[in-house]
Amino acid sequence: MHDDRSIAEHRLRRVLAERIKPAVRSRSVPLTVERWDAPGEPVPVAEGLAAPYRPCATGDAWGPAWGTTWFKVTGSVPADWAGRAVEAVLDLGFDRMMPGFQCEGLVHRADGSEVKGLNPYNDWVRVADRATGGERVEWYVEAASNPVLVSHSPTYEGDRPTSGDQPLYRLARMDLTVFETEVWELVQDLDVLHELMTQLDGADARRYAILRAVDSALDEVDLTDVPGTAAAARALLAPVLAVPANASAHRISAVGHAHIDSAWLWPLRETVRKVSRTTSNVVSLMDEHPEFVFAMSQAQQLDWIRAHRPELFERIKKKVADGRFVPVGGMWVESDTNMVGGEAMARQFLYGKKFFLDEFGIETRNVWLPDSFGYTAAMPQIVKLSGSQWFLTQKISWSQVNKFPHHTFWWEGIDGTRVFTHFPPVDTYNSDLGGAQLAHAARNYQEKGRGSRSLVPFGWGDGGGGPTREHLARARRLRDLEGSPRVEVERPDAFFEKAHAEYEDAPVWAGELYLELHRGTYTSQARTKQGNRRSESLLREAELWAATAAVRVPGLDYPYEDLERLWKTVLLHQFHDILPGSSIAWVHREARATYAAVREELLAITGAAQSALAGEGALELVFNCAPHARRGIPAGGAGRPEGAAQPVTVEERHGGGHVLANGLLLVEVDGRGLLVSAYDLERGRESLAPGSAANLLQIHPDFPNMWDAWDIDAFYRNKVTDLVDLDSMEVTDDGPDAATVTVTRSFGSSTAVQTITLRAGARTVDLVTDVEWHETEKFLKAAFPLDVAAERSAAETQFGHVHRPTHTNTSWEAAKFEICAHRWIQVEEPGWGVALLNDSTYGHDVTRDVRPDGGRTTTVRLSLLRAPRYPDPETDQGRHTLGYSLAPGATTGDAVREGHALNLPERSVRGAGPVEPLLAVDEDAVVVEAVKLAEDRSGDVVVRLYESRGGRATATLTPGFAITAAVESDLLERPVAGSAVAAPAADGRVALTLRPFQILTVRLRRA
Repeated sequence: MHDDRSIAEHRLRRVLAERIKPAVRSRSVPLTVERWDAPGEPVPVAEGLAAPYRPCATGDAWGPAWGTTWFKVTGSVPADWAGRAVEAVLDLGFDRMMPGFQCEGLVHRADGSEVKGLNPYNDWVRVADRATGGERVEWYVEAASNPVLVSHSPTYEGDRPTSGDQPLYRLARMDLTVFETEVWELVQDLDVLHELMTQLDGADARRYAILRAVDSALDEVDLTDVPGTAAAARALLAPVLAVPANASAHRISAVGHAHIDSAWLWPLRETVRKVSRTTSNVVSLMDEHPEFVFAMSQAQQLDWIRAHRPELFERIKKKVADGRFVPVGGMWVESDTNMVGGEAMARQFLYGKKFFLDEFGIETRNVWLPDSFGYTAAMPQIVKLSGSQWFLTQKISWSQVNKFPHHTFWWEGIDGTRVFTHFPPVDTYNSDLGGAQLAHAARNYQEKGRGSRSLVPFGWGDGGGGPTREHLARARRLRDLEGSPRVEVERPDAFFEKAHAEYEDAPVWAGELYLELHRGTYTSQARTKQGNRRSESLLREAELWAATAAVRVPGLDYPYEDLERLWKTVLLHQFHDILPGSSIAWVHREARATYAAVREELLAITGAAQSALAGEGALELVFNCAPHARRGIPAGGAGRPEGAAQPVTVEERHGGGHVLANGLLLVEVDGRGLLVSAYDLERGRESLAPGSAANLLQIHPDFPNMWDAWDIDAFYRNKVTDLVDLDSMEVTDDGPDAATVTVTRSFGSSTAVQTITLRAGARTVDLVTDVEWHETEKFLKAAFPLDVAAERSAAETQFGHVHRPTHTNTSWEAAKFEICAHRWIQVEEPGWGVALLNDSTYGHDVTRDVRPDGGRTTTVRLSLLRAPRYPDPETDQGRHTLGYSLAPGATTGDAVREGHALNLPERSVRGAGPVEPLLAVDEDAVVVEAVKLAEDRSGDVVVRLYESRGGRATATLTPGFAITAAVESDLLERPVAGSAVAAPAADGRVALTLRPFQILTVRLRRA
């Protein structure tokens, strides 16, 4: 037989595109269209319905960037369409290639209830399955003219004040049409067979069987009467669509999904509308397709629907009760996991799972984080303590260098907790269930021979839209089809139960799931990151002092509602395109204002509680909310600080500069204003490498190959400029308590003022860099070359720290050329180490070198600022104040203590006398992370603590109030079976034993 395969396949593509697909709608009549352009921001539905509409026609331009236009569409079904399926086509001017990234609409009835959303692959509304003729339609379309911002080019369309006022779209089509069901089914048959055929080997007989069947079917299609011949063509395809899959075929659990970024190339307010449009489509699709199952994470998004679209929320609740609309994930949002603080990560689960329990009675069992930019090694323990069993991620498939070796595995965290994890081999969380993607999933699956199944999330996502009827048509045809994996639409929990049972002895991956991409997100949008860090610290303070005051001061209420609202605000802004700095300018402008408002509220809560605790008096009391005592003030208490033993001295340095000393450290700043010595007087040890200078600002070019705000590529290191030129230097002697050297430098279009401060009694050198930053596509670092032969670094993460090698022996280590740390990073050799602490910086790098003298230098650098131009062309322009400290001789325990001290400043209040801590822990390795009152309003005190140094610890928890019980709890403050917390002693003391990095939540019942 001659090989005419390419001819037949080309025929199929053309006939399908030019004749069969257009024949799905055989007749049409135009609808009458009117419009109202809403001024400013979106309006309530009632206002849109009652607005003064004016005539409009297809082809009319509409929608400046971020505007809203309401279209009123009316019409009648022609009488001669009786008995036919009728749909309206409402095309706002869509580009079919970009679902979720352009104009979208939500169709309302005249009473304001939702019909469905409109997007490029879902531009229809069903009028009748069998029309009677004469049916009247009246709909109101709330159309959002979101600008297209996916070009990766700098644009000012990403914020309303800087966007243009010209219309972006033209109304394309507003018609009633006859929907030819049999033609539509033929399209689905041919689509599925075409994609399947092209994935089969060229020598596979199955491929040729499909090809011949398709050829015969096309022969049967009369191109002048496709509706009249579609059934006959389908009959010729039926036999090849009925051949069952091979017994060993890969099994796919298909889960309807719409990954909706809570903010990204659109502001938060638009996401509120995106989730409404998507979920209205989903529940409508469920009405027509009983097999359809849809999973939705992010409690915040469902809470928006509850608040803004209560009728839609009630429809969702019914589908949840039916088991078809499935809450997953258990978090408030799909947050970043690299930079979110430990307690904030616990609250993501507390408030997320609590919402699902309160609203739906659902205990989510899986954690659903497909798109976050890497996953902390602390996550497995947090997942387990939240009451969840399974973890799903997808983003690791984006890694540039190393292919992750597993798709189903046990993920082991820093404390030894393991969680069963799946990484879908389809390599997308927006699958179209097409043949190419499913074949890739089967080929790519790395557990062959041990496991046989994977999960595929399907539906249009990122900007929303969700699954379509075409997706479900593919799933039906692929349920049991030779040459394809078997596809079953089912709940995520069903997949995990089967995968776990099949592959219980899956391999183990220990440590972080580091994404070898998007490393720039540790640094971009520094003000957003600073707002997050400071909000987390302020929330800790507010809860601690409010809880202490509620227990100690009669009649003082604990501000439950305010604290929950503020926590949820901060949690929302930890979404994986907000905190990482990868959203448009609008998002970060609003974030800065939000963090400022959060700060004011939390300071007011803290101030009120501290004033109540201090009482009336003239004594200046210092409140210490850090988890360790400082200056003689206990953790969680207030009092008069002890004075330092030895004052700070200042001398001129030989050769220029200044020498500062406090009996513990001796610090030298040379004539260039650079730190050239940080000498540990107690140990007789120099911190800095010989001949080197620290606190050295360095600037690199920063133009990654793609994903400007997200990425830094390793080649940025090929060129560096040391900023050593000096504008001015002066020294300030603040008496015995402190001395400061202030250095000013200019570079490019920017200025940096650096202060180097040594305080009496301090074991740290405190550094502040105040930058007026006006560079573009540049990367600013602060370098500390340390005289430490460190084989690895220790970087704080949630509830502990992670170790990473300083060498680059393998591609896995070399790929970690930029790493994330929370409040500190520490390097050491046996017997001595140095820590670098920060107040709001997350990006770091650690390198090693061997000097000519044979000594080894470990250089630790903080990533201070970037200046990418997409998606926000003004990223980080302006003033920044960045604080950090060098701690010579620091162990990891010292780093923990000093990191908290830097981030949790003392506060002075006038009052009557000392305030005793609400509770105390007698072991410094055991860190109190949070003190609060219980969520159930019982008045119980909840304390969360963890072992911070990576070793076993025993400690005694001593409440400063009478208790009747101490109960180990999970993150939702529910008792844990088999609690390891001992019953309180007669004096109320509670004995604790913790394994390395264990998180322990203890609920103290007040007498």
